[in-house]
Amino acid sequence: MKKSSVLAAMALAASAALPSLAYADIAFNAGVVTDYRYRGISQSRLKPAVQGGLDFTQGGFYAGAWASTIKWVKDGGGGASTEVDVYAGYKFEVVKDLTLDVGVLGYLYSGHKLAVSPNTTEIYGALTFGPVTAKYSHSTTNLFGFADSKSSGYLDLNATFDVGGFSVTPHIGRQTVKNNGGFSYTDVSLTVSKEVTKGLVLSGAVVDTNTAAYTGNGKDLGKSGVVLGAKYSF
Repeated sequence: MKKSSVLAAMALAASAALPSLAYADIAFNAGVVTDYRYRGISQSRLKPAVQGGLDFTQGGFYAGAWASTIKWVKDGGGGASTEVDVYAGYKFEVVKDLTLDVGVLGYLYSGHKLAVSPNTTEIYGALTFGPVTAKYSHSTTNLFGFADSKSSGYLDLNATFDVGGFSVTPHIGRQTVKNNGGFSYTDVSLTVSKEVTKGLVLSGAVVDTNTAAYTGNGKDLGKSGVVLGAKYSF
């Protein structure tokens, strides 16, 4: 799906909800992290990143946009220094305590100038039962600049537990890059977070992958590391 098609589809979905906008919730968030890790791989060359976004929700429908500073496109010879994600979906309870979440997500890298576009569109589905969520994301375009990688997939399993007022989230995921098997890998993480004052959440995560295939300026972007973050929602 082309970038313009993703934006058009999201605009159409959002416009359908406009007549009831007064009954919807709109929330904003801003934050910083010591390293922007996505699916275990650093997007910011193991350096800090500034992030922020907004979310619109109405009943089970949601849509939003989120952005972060990045370095990996420049490391690949391109020009983009920002990632912008746009998404929309619908979440509903299938049966008691079992929730299904389906949606579409577009990752956009304006001005990238790479031979194979890093712009990526994924559709996803997630099932949540109690504290556990299983999610599968499927690319409908090439995946993050890998040639001939349409139909790549990411399967992940997460759980969230309240431990003495702290939120503890273990995670494991498997990224498969179609026709680029050397870049497929598994990632794991353990995140601990806490709301220290209204709207402000501090977090710390230990992250690791089983790949050294992702590099930037000679750095191993998938190596084990600790990521600290602060996020304010309002």
